[in-house]
Order: sequence, then C-alpha cells, then structure tokens
Amino acid sequence: MLYIPYYNVLSLPDVSCYFQVEYLNSLSDKPVSTGEKVLFLMLKNKKEAGGISAEDIYPVATRGVVESIDGEWALIHTTGRVNLDSISIEGNNFHMEMRSRPDIEDMDPEELKDHFQKMRAAILETSKENQGIMGARNYIMRWKNMNELVTFTSAMLQISNEEKYAILEEDSVAKRTALMEKAFYESLELYKVNNEAQTAQKESNEQLYREQAIRKQMNFLQKELDKLHPENMTDIQKFQQKIEESGMNEAAEAEAQKVLNRMKQEGQDSHEYGMLYDYLDFMTSLKWKKEEPAQIDLAEARRVLDQDHFGLKKTKDRIIQQLAVMALNKKQSGSILLLVGPPGTGKTSIGQSIAKALQRKYVRISLGGIRDEAEIRGHRRTYIGAMPGRIMDGMKRSGSTNPVMVLDEVDKLVRDYGGDPSSALLEVLDPEQNSTFTDHYMNVPYDLSDVLFVCTANTTDTIPEPLLNRMEVISFTGYSASEKFQIARRHLIPKAMQKAGIHDEELQITDEALQSVISDYTMEAGVRGLKNRLDTLCRVAAVKIVNKEEESVTVKKEDLRSFLDLAPIRHDRILEMKNPGIVTGLAWTQAGGEILFIETMFTKGTGKITVTGQLGDVMKESVQIAVSLVKAMFPDKEELFEKNDLHIHVPAGAVPKDGPSAGITLTTALASLVTDTAVDPEFAMTGEVSLRGVVMPIGGLPEKLMAAQRAGVRQVFIPEENVDDLKEVAEEVKKELNIIPVHYVKEVLEQVGILKAKKAAA
Repeated sequence: MLYIPYYNVLSLPDVSCYFQVEYLNSLSDKPVSTGEKVLFLMLKNKKEAGGISAEDIYPVATRGVVESIDGEWALIHTTGRVNLDSISIEGNNFHMEMRSRPDIEDMDPEELKDHFQKMRAAILETSKENQGIMGARNYIMRWKNMNELVTFTSAMLQISNEEKYAILEEDSVAKRTALMEKAFYESLELYKVNNEAQTAQKESNEQLYREQAIRKQMNFLQKELDKLHPENMTDIQKFQQKIEESGMNEAAEAEAQKVLNRMKQEGQDSHEYGMLYDYLDFMTSLKWKKEEPAQIDLAEARRVLDQDHFGLKKTKDRIIQQLAVMALNKKQSGSILLLVGPPGTGKTSIGQSIAKALQRKYVRISLGGIRDEAEIRGHRRTYIGAMPGRIMDGMKRSGSTNPVMVLDEVDKLVRDYGGDPSSALLEVLDPEQNSTFTDHYMNVPYDLSDVLFVCTANTTDTIPEPLLNRMEVISFTGYSASEKFQIARRHLIPKAMQKAGIHDEELQITDEALQSVISDYTMEAGVRGLKNRLDTLCRVAAVKIVNKEEESVTVKKEDLRSFLDLAPIRHDRILEMKNPGIVTGLAWTQAGGEILFIETMFTKGTGKITVTGQLGDVMKESVQIAVSLVKAMFPDKEELFEKNDLHIHVPAGAVPKDGPSAGITLTTALASLVTDTAVDPEFAMTGEVSLRGVVMPIGGLPEKLMAAQRAGVRQVFIPEENVDDLKEVAEEVKKELNIIPVHYVKEVLEQVGILKAKKAAA
C-alpha cells in the first residue's frame, strides 16, 4: 500500500483525485501501478516523510485505489475512511493495523444534493467577479457531490488542520455537512471581503496614479508655457522652479519648501509676504552646487602675482606654497592667511591677485567697527528687518561656492553687549566646522569649506588669541623709497592717468619729481598716500589739458608745491648738535617706522621722576627699569637722583606712544645725562632691557631701519636676537646703515662713548 502524507487538502471518501506520478513514485520503493491501494494520512504537523513518528499521525485516515495512469498524472479514487488501530514506522516503511469506519447515513440524499448545489452555485457566483476563479468554471461544473466540492475547495478554506480533521472524523453525514457548510461559507465571505478590499485599494491606487499623472502633465505644460511667457509666471511658480534648479541640500530644500508653502497660504496681501519673498530670493540666489576647481598653474600664479605687485617676495612665496598644497590635495586646504602690515602696503589687493591666479571669483568683506555678532552670523527671521550675515551676503554676491574671500581689518572688530563678532568668526575660519556653517537668517547649514579665506590687519595686538591661533601671520613690511619708485612707475601712475582720462603722451612726471613726492610729500610705510598725491597731479594736469593751457604737461620737482598745493612734510631728522641726556630711538607705528628723541633733564628737587609725552604703561615700566639700571651701573651718581628731580620727555606729546622697544634708548639717555656725555645724533637704537642689562628682541625692525635711513642715521644698535630679521630689510637700507647687534646694554654705552668717558674721568 502507498502511504501519502496529506498536509492541507481534505480528502473524503468517494472522491477522484489527480496526483503527479513523479510525486507518487518518490513516496514508494517501486513504481506506482494501476490497482495499487493508497492510504491518505492526515498529519498533525508538517514534516518530511523521514521525520514522521506515530504521534504525528491522526488516527482516522482515508483509503483509495489507483484507477488509471495517464502519462504524468495518476487518478486515485478514495473508497472510504479507516481507523488506524496501531502504527509503527521503520525508516520510510509504515506498518499499520486498520479497520473500516462507516458513515452514519442520517441525511436524506435529496437534501444533501440540495446543499451541494447551493454551495456550488455560491462559488460559481463568486467566480464571476474574479478572473482567477472564472477560468475554473468548467472544472467546478464537473463536481458530482458534496465530498468532491469540499475536497477541492479545501485549499481555499480558511480553517486549520484540526478543523479539517474534525470534518473527516465526523461519522454523521448531517453533522459533517453542517461543519462543511459553516467552513465553506465563512471562507467564501472572508474571500469576498478580501477581494473587495483589494478592489477598493486598487481603485484608490488607480485614482492616485491618475491624479499624479494628470498633475505631472499639468506641471509639464505649465513649464512649457512659462518658457514661452516667463513674464506671466507668479512668484510661487518662479521660486518653485528656482528651488528645483538650485541643487540645495536636503535641509535647505525642506526649509525653502516650508517657507514657499507658507507664502502660498499667506497670499500677497499678508504683511509677512515681503519677508518670505526676501528669504526665498536670498536662498535661491545662493550658489549651492559645488564647482570643479580650475587646474592650478603655479607658474601662471607666480606671473600674476609678480605682474600685480612689486616686491613682497616672502608673501608671494607663502601664497605659492598654499596654492601648491591645494593643487596636490585637489581641494581647499592649508592655513588661513593673515596679512599684517601698515595701511597701503597691498594686503587687500593681493587677495584680488590670488583670485585672478586661481581663476576664481573675488569678494571683499570689511569687518572694521563691527560690534554685533549678528553681522557675522545673521539675524534670526523672527526679528523685523532680519538680514543674513556678511559672510553669506558675500557668498551671494560672489555667485560661487569657492570664491577668494578677503576679510578686511579683522583687528578692528569690537566686542560689546551685542556679542563678540570674533567668536563668530571662529566657526567661519575653522576648517573642521565651516563645512556646516549655519547663518541664523538661513537656519540651514551651508558649506564654506571650498572658500579660500585671506584676512588682513594692521596689527595683531587687538586680535583675540583663539582667532589668531587659527591663522598664519604673514608680515607686510613697509616699502623702501626705491620700491615705492618702482611701484609708482609700474602701477600707480598708469592707473591714475587712466582714471583721469589722460593719455601717455599728455603727461610726464620726471624721476626727480617722483622721488620728491615719495620723500617729501608722503610719510607712510605703504603707498596709499603716494597714490593720492599722484591722483592729484593727474587731476591738475587734466585741468591744464582741458583748458588747452598745455598740450603735454611735464611735472618737475619745482612744480610740486603748486601742483599739490601743500608744503613738503617735515620728517624728523637727526639733531645737528649733540647734548647730554638726548638720544635717538626708533619706534614702530601702524603707519610705519619713525624716529623719536628721548630727552632727559635734572632739576633741583627731592628725587621725583616726571614722565611726559603720552607714554603708555609699558614705556613707563621701561623708565623704571632704566632708572634702576643706571643707578646700579653708576653708583657714584646716585646722589644726583636723590637731590634732583628727573624729567623724561618724548616729543610729539599729542601722539600716544607705547611698546617694549625703548628700554635701551631710555637707559642710554639717562647714562648720558648722569655722566654729562653727549651721544652723537648719528647713533640710533631700539631694544628693550632687563634689570640684568640684557638687550631683548623687538618687532617691526624693517620699518624702524627704514625710518633711520630716512632720518639720516648712520649707525643703529639692534638686539642680537633680531639679526635673522635683517633678511627682510631692503638691501638699499642695509647698505646705508651700519647695523650693530648687541647683547648687553654696556656694549651700547661703550660704543657711544659713555663708559669710555667714565673710565677717562676715573
């Protein structure tokens, strides 16, 4: 007998079922043949044949016989139910003892037939609404009795194996029919409900798809109309199109869509419409899509820098290094450059040259006098008159994601109750943070990592330390007279003539006149004042040319007084006579180097020290150190300090003075006073001193030496530790000065003759 483990199909007696021969052969040790007896076993659990135990089989089964085999299919006819009295399984072999289980015929055949026909009619009615069942109508019409109907619909019955077995186990035909009807109609209704839900869902989806298709078609047609007649587009349509084309990041696009939806709801008559319009206009005007940087050509960059700027070798070399790092990394990298120097030395304009060399957009942002943090980060949109910060406004003006942005005058930021603008700049300039810079007005992150920032300042003293640490300082020294001459000839005069509309043959400025303008009519480290003087010469020449007074104007040295309408500027020159207690010092200012005279005098008194000339705290401390040092070096002169009042004066009292570089000058002046030894005015000096008499290093050496050369000084004492700074001093300045490095103040006193005079007196 062939045993078929039966999982989901309910098989009742007097039913003909088709099975694949291949499947039947896989369950038997020999090929299935006609007349072979078959036993259908209901399993409690779905298992493979080899894993079945006696406990897994229900005790009631169905028997049958193979009626025929037609190619791949075998027809099995069930002949009745059996009770399984005992079951034993060895491998794939089943050994069972069974006996027939007859039905209790307690139902009229006509009534049973009536129930069968109603159930078949119900499933045929359902098949009309379902294409899947509709193809099986002919098959359904061949069912002859209730058992066939239930057997072949058992796969769709929404009942468990236990419920199926309960039908098979029931002996009463009436009760079995009732169970079958209940399971059948419940499953049929459930099928109808599911089918209706699927149909409704399908209709809903079809409606949605149709609506979306129509909407897309409308949008397409609207865009085509907008292309033909852009003047007819509404603000909403314009901004929608701009948002889609902008390439914003997800956060920015979500915020823009949110504001756009609000703009739709508010309408043009709303008082907030203008604010919403301005926000969307700003957001869509920004460049969001990253740009591919142009190939960096270092030779071309060097050519551009040399063409636009004369001198500044150290600065140009550092910029070329920065560009080389960017070329290797294929992205913006390296330090933030801080160009520090006097006004008019070309700090701002060199940013334009960098942009030109990189083929990038250039934008300049002036930070001088900014006291409100919102100027950097922007105002929140909840405030009336809210605006974006200067950084994002500069990005909008540049129309690029990778411009060269010059932040001018970072040393003139002001900190007050409005916040600390320098702290806001930390995020802007920090490469670790600026990729997600968030302006308060925008309220979404923007990537500033591709921006090349170049900062400028006149001094680093007022820049907060955290901000200064993020930048690399490059000092701009002042220009020498010869450098100014070359700059004027190459750049300033051609630009001034072009600005005034004067042709080359209409104006000539002699070399003597130009040198006089540089030396006698300007007093600065840069060339801004020189530019203004040359502009004045061109304007005066333009008047003469327009009035036809002269066809060609030649400016000579003797013409400068009338052309410029001002007297030559008086520069401090060394004194013609030498007096004890007066020594020439060197000072650094934001406009360049200057000489200053330290004047000392004793008057009858009680040892009081008076300091005049608007000296700052640092210089007042230098006075105390100088007094103590001179007392220690000249103990026999201490009585002078006790019986006299000491007055120390630095001329130009209207000008505040401070800084750690006047100690050596003060000490020499006091030593000259107490020893009554005059110091030659051709000596000048700079450096701070300690109580041990050590001369300490100072800053601004190139500017100070240029001031010494201009003033007619011949010998200059500098701290020994500043010798390396001489590399930055122009050769023409070094040629005219005898620069003497010193380590102790006694070396200075010996060379100016003070200690020699002391020894001679002894």
